[in-house]
Amino acid sequence: MPVVTFDYNDYIDIFKYEISKEDLIERLPMIGADFDKVEGDEISIEFFPNRPDLSSVEGIARATRAFFDFEKGMKKYEVKTSDIVIEVVPSVKNIRPFVTCALVKNITMTDNLIASLMDMQEKLHFGIGRNRRKVAIGVHNFEPVLPPFTYKAVDPDSVQFVPLAKVESMTLNEILKRHEKGVDYAYLLEGFNKYPLIVDSNNNVLSFPPIINGSLTEVTPFTTDLFIDVTGTNIKAINHTLNIVVTALAERGGKIYSTTVKYDKNSYVTPDLNPVNRTLLVSYVNRILGTKMNELEIIDSLKKMGYGANKLDKDKIIVKIPAWRADILHDIDLVEDVSVGYGYDKFKIDFPKALTFGRVLPYYELFKGIRNIMIGLGFNEVSTFTLSNEKDEFEKMGLKEEKRVQIENPIGEEYSCLRVSLIPSVLKILAENRHHSLPQMIFELGIVVDGSLKNKHHLAALKMDAKANFTESKSFVGAIMRDCGKKYSIKEKEHPAFVNGRCASVVCDNKEIGFFGELHPKTITQFGLEHPIIAFELQAQNMK
Repeated sequence: MPVVTFDYNDYIDIFKYEISKEDLIERLPMIGADFDKVEGDEISIEFFPNRPDLSSVEGIARATRAFFDFEKGMKKYEVKTSDIVIEVVPSVKNIRPFVTCALVKNITMTDNLIASLMDMQEKLHFGIGRNRRKVAIGVHNFEPVLPPFTYKAVDPDSVQFVPLAKVESMTLNEILKRHEKGVDYAYLLEGFNKYPLIVDSNNNVLSFPPIINGSLTEVTPFTTDLFIDVTGTNIKAINHTLNIVVTALAERGGKIYSTTVKYDKNSYVTPDLNPVNRTLLVSYVNRILGTKMNELEIIDSLKKMGYGANKLDKDKIIVKIPAWRADILHDIDLVEDVSVGYGYDKFKIDFPKALTFGRVLPYYELFKGIRNIMIGLGFNEVSTFTLSNEKDEFEKMGLKEEKRVQIENPIGEEYSCLRVSLIPSVLKILAENRHHSLPQMIFELGIVVDGSLKNKHHLAALKMDAKANFTESKSFVGAIMRDCGKKYSIKEKEHPAFVNGRCASVVCDNKEIGFFGELHPKTITQFGLEHPIIAFELQAQNMK
């Protein structure tokens, strides 16, 4: 879980009320946190990763003002209008399509603010941003640049600028090869022949997202106006991220100014700090929590958690969800916060109404043994989504589409059916980690739903290495079957995802329970990989 470290005196300056350090240490965990350590005035506290708005001391101060009954309800921030415009050129649509921006003025840069801002930025990159893939944040000194700004895609060798922490000008390709951040995050731009860039009206580079900012807009101790850009692949995620950053700066006394983001046919003003309204049923809250709270008690609990809340009628409450709460996806999330605001210490202790005895699930011991065998062979375990799509499951594997469980209302093309095999899912993990050194050996023991439309447990493993070959894959399968005490034979098999003549079936009791071999180069490249890979997939429940 993310650990936020802050100075007690800095917290009090933001908090604006008196609370002793001892009282703070005693009461703060009740909001959903745990202390990592306390050394003098330095406090380190662990928050659950579902609360990215608490990834800074500013967010903690705002939340605790409400929770400690000093300022209950939703905090309101003024967003002043500005004439700043950023135009999004269609060339970035297939690379990193979304951007949102804001200006925060009248900032006094202190050591505590700089440390908090940098720490919050990295935590948001890791949490909401999925290590910058989904969201990347740029923080700039606004003084040296001149709006309007442009967000566009450019040829990697056509533009050069001085990146942060360097004194020499580099092209975008040179940054990916020679700059420390470029080397770390170059894989995010693999497969693209153009890279995203944010420039001002004089063509000065502010940012090369999601890699590095330009040194021109480097923040210094004398910076008073900060321009924030957030780019990414998910519009909701970048808006929540921007809201978290600008409201944290507003807690330090900053004044928020809007930016107009112009797409091809639409314009949006950001940041949008208007709350989202949701109706919450009193009966639903009490049914979930096993309580008999009335409307006023629930409203008070919500206000302690920083929400706006008002009674609509006898059983309904209108809840105003703050724009920086990225974690509220369902009514159950509000119910959880009601329980925190109400106080876990107020819930009565109860004992089970019936005495029962548990037992391990079928095949548990077998699966535990298989995992130990795989780890002993040098493989690392991964866990992937059961949801997949027809392109990964069939087209990329060279298979004809077969009977499968389809999702009626998929949230996107990536998750349109249940997987019928584990190998595509594990290949995608290799693709995500292709920038790491070889060899890479991973396995998954998980559920697939094949043509029978029933859940089945499969074991799949892949090894990516320059010397990976059929004989090695055969030896892995042999070791697993031997240690499971299972007699088997192998037969030649043709599979379009494997090299012809280098694939075999695993047969037990005259029944095929899996296959192994060398993946075909076409399959490897379909998943964005380029090194030899051996793979096998076995029906785990038939290995007993």
